[in-house]
Amino acid sequence: MPSLFEPLSYTRGPAMKNRFMLAPLTNTQSHEDGRLSDDEFKWLEMRATGGFGLTMTCAAHVQAIGQGFPGQLGAYSDDHIEGLARMAAGIKAKDSVAVVQLHHAGQRSPAEVIGTTPVCPSDSENPAARALSHDEVGQLIEDFILGAKRCEAAGFDGVEVHGAHGYILSQFLSPEINHRDDEYGGSLENRSRIMFDIVNGIRARCRPDFNVSIRLSPERFGLRLAEVREVAQQFMTEGAIDFLDMSLWDVFKEPEEEEFKGRSLLSYFADLDRGDVKLGVAGKVNSVRAANECLEQGCDFVLLGRAAILHHDFPLQAEKDEDFTAVSLPVTADYLRGQGLGEDFVVYMSGWKGFVAA
Repeated sequence: MPSLFEPLSYTRGPAMKNRFMLAPLTNTQSHEDGRLSDDEFKWLEMRATGGFGLTMTCAAHVQAIGQGFPGQLGAYSDDHIEGLARMAAGIKAKDSVAVVQLHHAGQRSPAEVIGTTPVCPSDSENPAARALSHDEVGQLIEDFILGAKRCEAAGFDGVEVHGAHGYILSQFLSPEINHRDDEYGGSLENRSRIMFDIVNGIRARCRPDFNVSIRLSPERFGLRLAEVREVAQQFMTEGAIDFLDMSLWDVFKEPEEEEFKGRSLLSYFADLDRGDVKLGVAGKVNSVRAANECLEQGCDFVLLGRAAILHHDFPLQAEKDEDFTAVSLPVTADYLRGQGLGEDFVVYMSGWKGFVAA
């Protein structure tokens, strides 16, 4: 088993100095037009300073209509490149690999935020959304690729494609949501086609050493574990990605589907034939012990979300104390400010039940 503090090399791009990756976390701190704010810069730079081997931004939307929450970072306009360049330089100056997560919320885009009806693979009543035309699907693919090229121009080491959590690429993958009758609907091959078109397009049009990854989640939103596992295996077999980020909600839980119970959800991805592709997992990793257990079960690295909100320097603390565990909840708003969260982020976290003390 590798140590949490052992470097991790990828096929493309720089190595991580350890096995800790900052998970892409919604923080609502960017400007209304998607430009980087000082608060978001501070939040991410503190995590890079705090020892994370790779620092990933929040989900950055690749179309204005794909915005998923207020104060979201943007990658849909050249106007965003200046801020992205500042962020890339700030992360890399702290010896952390710099990656942007590319995103489109699809039917989960709030109409009041985007100012129009959200889009989806198919027409939807609840939530209300209209189906993308065939040409619009092509434009969506192109805009993910253009978003990646902006991040490349800004100096980032790579991008992660957000294919999880019921956002638009996950909506295409879901047989419950996607009822298209063209090459992007029907069979699993067709429903997953858009993900492969995007990843392969980024790989073809960005520099050879650009790190490209994808985030998948195997449950909820009509997804089927067996299908997500098959898609993950195909990504690993084809080798266009450098790492797979599996968001599991809880890294030690069993699957929801009855036929797969009896072993951990994580194990269904740890036992895939990975080739040169690395595997990371996210979901309630809040202690050094939990992180080590993930590596023991076959993962290459761990992604920290809540633990990274609570401790900007979790990796440095972990290196000093093998029993280190994230502070218990709830915490005060002042505690979070001390960890580099701006006021908008503190307000956002106050909406998480039991996270911020009243």
